[in-house]
Amino acid sequence: MPGLLGAVAIVVVFLLSGLKVLREYERAVVFRLGRLVGARGPGLVYVIPAVEKALRVDLRTITMDIPSQDVITKDNVSLKVNAVLYFRVIDSNRAVVEVENYLFATSQLAQTTLRSVCGEAQLDELLAEREKINAHLQSIIDQHTEPWGIKVVQVAVKHIDLPEEMRRAMARQAEAERERRAKVIGADRAPAPLPADAGRGGLGEQLDHHLPGADRHPETLPRGPEHALDLKDGCGSRTSTTRCRRH
Repeated sequence: MPGLLGAVAIVVVFLLSGLKVLREYERAVVFRLGRLVGARGPGLVYVIPAVEKALRVDLRTITMDIPSQDVITKDNVSLKVNAVLYFRVIDSNRAVVEVENYLFATSQLAQTTLRSVCGEAQLDELLAEREKINAHLQSIIDQHTEPWGIKVVQVAVKHIDLPEEMRRAMARQAEAERERRAKVIGADRAPAPLPADAGRGGLGEQLDHHLPGADRHPETLPRGPEHALDLKDGCGSRTSTTRCRRH
């Protein structure tokens, strides 16, 4: 009798061992005698001991860091680029059956794609068109992981490590561009120079207006040194001017 109770207890424990509790974001991919049965969960599920085998799959979005990759751009610039990948499993059955290890496979695919895409672009495109590069990376990786039941949510290039000599060259170029803009702005703010004859013409007109009788008797204005001698001696003719000189 004690042996029978022991045997019953062992059977009960064995049967209860098949009970599994899965969280909301987990699924159990069940194989029965080696054949795929399907995904179960969430909640309380039962897996027949010694007959069925369950593999847990996490359906949450996974954040994966893509290590720094050595890249040679299209314009022959050597640099290092790293990125971050966001993806999640949308079909747990295919994630288990179609690929041995979907995490490792996705990581290797992301590294290869990052080197390939950055190598096809020029340095200016990598620095200025970051969103375009990210979208292109996401499209390629998602296309290859779709048969594995994986959806790529986002790919973002985090850091581009330029060589030291390239940094110095870019700094010199930026400094030269700032100096050029400063000169252009200074030239635009400088006052325009006056015409060369503007000052003389204005002064002449002022003198003409201030001279008494200039507008009524223009012939009375002094015209030279000879006339100045005539005014001193009271001579009004050319002959009188000659006599004044003799004296």
